[in-house]
Amino acid sequence: MKTTVETADELERPAGVERRRSSRVDLVVRVDYKTVDELFSEFARNINEGGLYVETDSPPQLGSSVALQFKIPGGDEPIQVMGRVVRISEGEAGGPPGMGIEFDDLNAQSRELINELVRNLRVGVSEPE
Repeated sequence: MKTTVETADELERPAGVERRRSSRVDLVVRVDYKTVDELFSEFARNINEGGLYVETDSPPQLGSSVALQFKIPGGDEPIQVMGRVVRISEGEAGGPPGMGIEFDDLNAQSRELINELVRNLRVGVSEPE
């Protein structure tokens, strides 16, 4: 049986209430991230301007800071941003185990690139023009 680890504020929220400010779109990209003492390379499964979901069997602890680097379609340079682990999932409804990471300080250029990609993916375009 698979279970989900929830944050304290999720336990206080009524079931089915979404915490994200923006919906995510499915997008598989390689993400390199590091914690205080380890470096990892995994795949992100979805993204929005607020964060992403990284597939992993061994996520850092909830609340951990991570330095992320990833490249998305339409971007010339990798996006580098600090993030925080806000959700850990052992997998549910057939989905992969992993972690939700919220971006701490995404610069305006990277945010706009992600927003444009999300808009285009929602209408079926694979890359921004």
